[in-house]
Amino acid sequence: MSESETRSTATEVSNPSFRARLKAETARKVIETVYALVEECRIHLGEDGIHIMAADPALVASVTLDVDSAAFNTYSANGGLIGVNLERLSDVLGVAERDQLVTFTLDDETRKLHVAVGELEYRMALIDPDSIRSPPDPSNFDFEYSGTVVVRTEEVDRFIRASDMVADHLAIGMTEGEKPFYVEAEGDTDDVSLALSDDDLIELTPGSARSLFSLDYLSAINRPIPRDSAVRLSLGNELPIELQYEIASGHGSVEYVLSPRIASS
Repeated sequence: MSESETRSTATEVSNPSFRARLKAETARKVIETVYALVEECRIHLGEDGIHIMAADPALVASVTLDVDSAAFNTYSANGGLIGVNLERLSDVLGVAERDQLVTFTLDDETRKLHVAVGELEYRMALIDPDSIRSPPDPSNFDFEYSGTVVVRTEEVDRFIRASDMVADHLAIGMTEGEKPFYVEAEGDTDDVSLALSDDDLIELTPGSARSLFSLDYLSAINRPIPRDSAVRLSLGNELPIELQYEIASGHGSVEYVLSPRIASS
């Protein structure tokens, strides 16, 4: 183990500016959601919960995550900003059982995050937030979408797996008719298509839309989505796709934005 992750006795931090406790399963889901795109991020420790916004190095995709204090067994924060290595934190959380409680305490003097799991305590050195890429400006994501659909997680899994068999990209769109939502993937030799009717959709705001997206990015984004989620997809013509869903039993929200590929003429 590195010095920042050494085992120690459970020491108390006097007057920490941040202290929270929650189930390991929820903590891991938060980390996995952001780690799908970046290896390190800034975490805003608000009085009412945490906020994370980050974009991948290529600026193709971004993630915005909010978790209310109600998702935690205990939560106390005076505000502030920390930088975290998500790979190291994911490894630390990997030692916990899914229903085991994990306690996070910020030591302001040493600028280390104490992560306690049962009798184990890890002290993780934090990253200077100024050294981490600034998150994208939210105003850049104010798109005029043509329509939205809400689908079950298994449908997202299905069209990603099917498309991956024939191509490295897929088209996602909406149209008028009995099956308003469709996905198409065209490979060098084989093609795949999937069309869903109103009965297959949880919600529908009809419109006309079509854009092409990278399967690698969509697969990475899809991986941490909870299996029982309802995923809202906002679509337009040659516009980024917006994927939104809830985590932490409805006390948290996630929004991914993925830029389209420009189809060759």
